Amino acid sequence: MSSKLPKKALNLKQFLLRQEVLKLYREIFRTLRKVPDETTRLELKDWARSDFKNNKHHTDETAIKSMLFYGRKSLKDLERSLGLSKS
Repeated sequence: MSSKLPKKALNLKQFLLRQEVLKLYREIFRTLRKVPDETTRLELKDWARSDFKNNKHHTDETAIKSMLFYGRKSLKDLERSLGLSKS
């Protein structure tokens, strides 16, 4: 009897890590909406999209966690510089 799961099905750890990445992506774009200068906002959006796109091939859990840490730190720095810190 064959499994009904697709061959590329994620295990639980991978699924949870993927959810963290998607959450960070959404948080970054919500924050970028608050950037007052349109040109800067568009540049930051392009940068964020390309950064996520360029790193989507990674499958190593440690590498992904490291990138998540860096992404969260960058988001906090952006929020601080915009004066949007949630505190």
